[in-house]
Order: sequence, then C-alpha cells, then structure tokens
Amino acid sequence: MTTLRIGVRTHEEAKARLLAIARGQARREPNEPTIWVASLASLAQVLSQENLTLLRLIAERKPSSLTELADMTGRAVSNLSRTLATMERYGMVKMVEGDGRAKAPRLACDHVEIVMPPLANDMEAA
Repeated sequence: MTTLRIGVRTHEEAKARLLAIARGQARREPNEPTIWVASLASLAQVLSQENLTLLRLIAERKPSSLTELADMTGRAVSNLSRTLATMERYGMVKMVEGDGRAKAPRLACDHVEIVMPPLANDMEAA
C-alpha cells in the first residue's frame, strides 16, 4: 500500500502553490503532500475515533458492499456513503466493484502522514 501525505495550509497558500506549479515557477517536491487541508480541525473531523474504527473494520473485514458495512457498524447506509465519499476525496479509501452492482470500500493507503509548516519562519535557539 501507500502512505498518504496530508499537508496543512490555508486555502490561499495551497492555491498560490498550485498556480506556481502550473505556471512552471515551482516544481512539486517528491515528498510534498498530495492532499491539503486548511486546518487540523477539519482533518480531525475526518480522522475521528469513529472513522478510524471504520477504516480498521474496512481493512480487516473487507465488506462487499455499503449495506454489509452498515450491518457491521450499525450506521445508516446514507451516513456511511457521505463519510466514505469524504474519505475518498481525501485519498483514504476507494470504492471498488462489490457484489453485483454494489460498490465496496477498500483502503487506498495504509499510513497517513500529516505535514505542517514551521510554526515560525525564524526559529531562535532558546
């Protein structure tokens, strides 16, 4: 599997970086995050204890559909569908062919790294 690198940057900073890369003024670094969030608070919602448990369950039990996952968790299919769509946008899960027409969730990564900018531009020795 892969490691998902998530960076913390304001929307304006992320947009400026992407535009600089598109214009050829900057290059994407090999270890640069592929997903950017504006705050740790928004990431914390996605990585709540309930959702981490959900990811572990998907990894261990490999449900063949959202309905099967709903039965395992006691959560409504609609709730799981929204949660998994968000996790898919973050690159944490992917939906694959399941039983019949059903889609089944699978992990898209096995590690998540969070990359934060320095807390200050000039770090002075204490």
